[in-house]
This record gives sequence, structure tokens and C-alpha cells, in this order.
Amino acid sequence: MLRITKLAFVLAASTLAITPAQADALNDAIKADLPSLMEIYRDLHANPELSGEEFQTAAKLATEARRLGFAVTEKVGGTGVVAVMKNGEGPTVMIRADMDGLPLVEKTGLPFASKVMAKTRQGIDTGVMHACGHDTHMTGWVGTARQLVARKDEWSGTLVMILQPAEETGEGAKAMLDDGLYTRFPKPDYALAFHDAAGAPAGYIGYAPGFALANVDSVDIEIPGVGGHGAYPHTSKDPIVLASRIVGALQTLVSREIDPQDSAVVTVGSFQAGFKHNIIPDKANLLLTVRSYSDETRAKLLDGIKRIAIGEAEAAGMPKDKMPTVTTRDDEFTPATYNSPEFSVEMAKIFEERFGKDRVRQSKPVMGGEDFSRFRRADESIKSMIFWVGGVPMAEYLAAEKEGTKLPSLHSPLWAPDAEKVIATGAEALTAAALNLMKKSR
Repeated sequence: MLRITKLAFVLAASTLAITPAQADALNDAIKADLPSLMEIYRDLHANPELSGEEFQTAAKLATEARRLGFAVTEKVGGTGVVAVMKNGEGPTVMIRADMDGLPLVEKTGLPFASKVMAKTRQGIDTGVMHACGHDTHMTGWVGTARQLVARKDEWSGTLVMILQPAEETGEGAKAMLDDGLYTRFPKPDYALAFHDAAGAPAGYIGYAPGFALANVDSVDIEIPGVGGHGAYPHTSKDPIVLASRIVGALQTLVSREIDPQDSAVVTVGSFQAGFKHNIIPDKANLLLTVRSYSDETRAKLLDGIKRIAIGEAEAAGMPKDKMPTVTTRDDEFTPATYNSPEFSVEMAKIFEERFGKDRVRQSKPVMGGEDFSRFRRADESIKSMIFWVGGVPMAEYLAAEKEGTKLPSLHSPLWAPDAEKVIATGAEALTAAALNLMKKSR
């Protein structure tokens, strides 16, 4: 499932050199901790695990959390980890990182590049790679935990640090919630996370109040036909022609049925039919990804897909027992991520004070998906924010801007972020936000 591609980040040429973060004890402490954090990062990067199989990853980081003094529970929602630290009266702040890698053969050329091989759930042999930057998220999570433990005298409340499995398949957050995340452990007042971005310079922060990422639905359409000889099409009911009509008609859903100011996407990602030149097959299959923000728009799109599939079949004269079957894969649904607007602006001001306004920019929402959304959706009283931390090495970003070349995206086997800047910025931003939310004088 594609997560985040290019962050809408408009930067003036005069601001492209990263300005130093506010010089203070927190910034200095993270800089001093970076060599240790980078050891963790390189180990995580070299040893990725697929969604739902993050056994060694979870064990390593659970050990680190215990060493820091957290009460740690493993195997929450599968391989999830929940680390709790109570430090007096005050709000509960939850900080989340995701753990899973992707089924890709790494091509970055890094000296610590992954050489891991595994089998997918479908039994396919594949390489495994942290091509979405979850290794930077986890390392930033460790850096944040270390700094907050070192500053226990500065905050009061309950800190809940969670490591989530299976973000890439959209299953992990739901699995943790179903396993009692909000009943077995303190329910958060605030939830925070960051995601690296492949469309912004390393160390820059982007945020989107309100909708930040989209609903993600996977839809299967099975189109029956009546097979026959390719030389005698009149004796058959050709499912390829019917499927082609459906593909064309689906393009009108967004262009003619959705408000032009309401973002939506319907993409047919797979068209499967037939196996020989002169045989009309007896079925065709379409696989769709459907993106939206609001629940209302999502319902319009899903209802429209069914209506179009059935309507085109009827227009083609298909018999009643040969109507297409439209299946929405609810097990793969990821709800839209909604950043609490006022809370997001409040956090952005904290980031601006710390990093400078040049490094913190409001950005547009994207059509990628993130199951971090479920933590707020499970209880809308929770104030929630996920923000982006740019990962493109500055020299590469400037060269691409000058030459008009494309940079590797997330989920690319070539994606290699400037990990030091992502980790340091992410850890400092999360720590500053948590300290502000739980400060004793708040």
C-alpha cells in the first residue's frame, strides 16, 4: 500500500540551507546521542521484517524500553509493543512508531543495506527493505524515549510509547486497538507520530491541519463472461470488452460525480483476463485502489463502482446470473488520517520556535494512507497529529530542483534518506511536543 509520495513543500531559494535548531540542552543532548542512535538505525535497516513478522525488531526495542525504566508489554495486537511510564498527575501522551519493512530488494548501495530474504503471505520469495523509513521512525522513537526519561523532572503525567506492527498492510493499529490498547493501558489524551518524507529536504517539517492522508480502499471486481473462440465472438459474451467499458466508465466517477474541490482517486491497478490469442475467456478481474477523505465521499465512490459495474453489464446484455461481483476488501481498509486542527497548529508553533519558521511549513494533504488514523478514530476526544520530516539529502534535493530530475519516492528500492537529520529532527520535535503537553506548569 503506497503511503506518502511527494510532500507538497514550497521552499524559497533563500531558505534551502538548513538553519541550526535552537541551541539548548535538548538539541545538544540529541546530537550527543546520535552516534548511539545511528548504530540502532543501521541495525534496524539491515534487518527489516515484513508486516506482522516484526519479532526481532520488537524484541530489540522492547529491551531498550525496559532498560530506560518503562513498564513494557509485548505481543499486543501481534508483535506490537506498549511501554508505559507514569510520572505523577497529568495528561497521557502516546507516541507511536511503526516497525514493518516492505517486500523489496534494496538497491541503495548503502554499506548496511538489507540482504534479508523472506516469503510473503502468498508464498513468494522476496527481498525485504525499509523502503518507507520505518527504521528512522523507530530510531527517533528511541531517541525521544531517552530524552523524556532524562527529563522526568520537567514533566508530569503518563507517557505511552507504542511500537506498531503491520502499518504497510493497514492491519496493525486496528489489531492493537482490538487487543485492548485503550482498555489494558492508559488511554491517551494526545497522540503523536512522524513520518519521513521523500519530497522535502532533510530536517524540514511539514504539517497539515485537518485531513492529512486519505481513506484507502481496495476493491475487487470479478466480471463473468461466456467464453468462446476468438474467431466467433458472436457466440460468446466477452468479459474483456465489458471490463474495458467498466474501466472507462469508472473515470467519470471522480470527474462527473464528485465535487471538483473534494479530492478523490479511483485507479484500476490490475486488469487480468485470458491466456491465449484466440480464446475469449470466461471471466476478467479488475483490482482497484480508491482514495478519499470524508466518509461521505468514500461511500459515494464505493456505491458508484458497484452501480457502474452492474449497469455496464446490463447494457452489454449479460444474463442476470452473469452480473459482476464487486467486493470491497474491508480487511485492507485504512481510514483517512485527520490531524486535530487547533492542536496541530499549536504543535507547529512549538516546532517553529525550536527550528525556525523556515524549517516548518504547512503542507497540502496527500492521497497516501496511514493507519495512525485509527488511534484518533477509536476515540475522537483524543487530540492527534502526525507530521512529516523531510528526508532528501540537501545536495540531492538542490540538484533535482536545478536539473528537473525525479527523486526516489517512498517504497522505492532506491530510497535512502539522510537518516541522521530525520532521526535528530523527529526525536527533537516529538520530545519538545511531549514536554510542552506535560509540562508541570501547563
